[in-house]
Amino acid sequence: MISELKLNGQSLAVEVFQNKNGKYESTLFELIAHDATKDNIRAFGKNSRGEMFIGKGEFQNSSNWTMQDKDLDGNNTMRVSFSFNSYTDVVVEGFDNANKSLWKTRYIKQNPKDKNIGIQLVSVHKDMQTNPQKTLQELSRMGYSYVETFVYDKGHFYGMSPSAFRTLVESTGMRFLGSMTFYNLPDDDNMNEAIKWWKKCIEDHKKAGVKYLSTSNNKIKEINNKSELKRYTDYYNMVGKLCAENDMEFIFHNHADEFLYVDRVRVYDFFLQNTHPEYVHFQADLYWMKVGGVEPVDYFKKYSNRFISWHIKNYKELGQSGKIDIKEIFKYEEKAGLKYTIAEVEDYNFPPLYSVKLAWEYLYFTLLK
Repeated sequence: MISELKLNGQSLAVEVFQNKNGKYESTLFELIAHDATKDNIRAFGKNSRGEMFIGKGEFQNSSNWTMQDKDLDGNNTMRVSFSFNSYTDVVVEGFDNANKSLWKTRYIKQNPKDKNIGIQLVSVHKDMQTNPQKTLQELSRMGYSYVETFVYDKGHFYGMSPSAFRTLVESTGMRFLGSMTFYNLPDDDNMNEAIKWWKKCIEDHKKAGVKYLSTSNNKIKEINNKSELKRYTDYYNMVGKLCAENDMEFIFHNHADEFLYVDRVRVYDFFLQNTHPEYVHFQADLYWMKVGGVEPVDYFKKYSNRFISWHIKNYKELGQSGKIDIKEIFKYEEKAGLKYTIAEVEDYNFPPLYSVKLAWEYLYFTLLK
């Protein structure tokens, strides 16, 4: 079975093949889509006998969906059952009017990885805690190329050693490229413990095959003057230099507080102007920039090539809220210096794994060239 999204991702074209005498021949083709006027799923297709049919589908429960096909005179022809083992693994079976099975197939989806889309695993945190292997397998089948974590703790990722977690990720066909890591700036000028922690952190991430570390700052509202801001930029320069010496990139990730002012200077601009471009890069979280009241494009124009990583996030699933013009922002990806495109979902209309599936589809089919 081959399926392909059509009409800007709003419809699904499906072609089913059957093995006859060692050769696969097309046996059915149909277009499946949501009818916005009737608020239900409809299908229109043709089988190998030349018979046209229409269908109407509905969920029987959370994991089983049924399509009842009729001929153009309104007579029932075939009922098709879809049993979802997961969002990428479905068993499809056709039945005649006497409920006799006519055929059965299993479809395991594997989207392409040619556009190098990453996923921040906070988007599926509960799933990762429950079953990391199954969750990573699902993300890989959806089309994600690499993962970014945020759970590094005492040398472990989700309770696994760096090499074990790397092996798990790579076994699914993805790479472990990025990690959000956190060690607050010491209150005094004694950096010995901080340097020791970062060296261990870098060593662990090298074992895991990670290419970049990112960090953020949750104490910005406690900063009172430019001298305190300067302590942070000196700190980031130090960490960035340690990373660079180990062939790793260091990236600062923003939330909304970075766009507050201290001594009439916007914090984010101070960070950009007082960190060394060779050592400190930036990860633009598009959602939090909007919440902070700034336009990402303005920063990409002013500080070109500093934003090597983006968190592509919206108020809901990507492309759904209408509050962020992501298409316009992506016109400046080269100006920004974008290398790592990372989907992130924190506000869900659907189960998290389905939401990140929608995020990948939006990035792949709508945004990326």
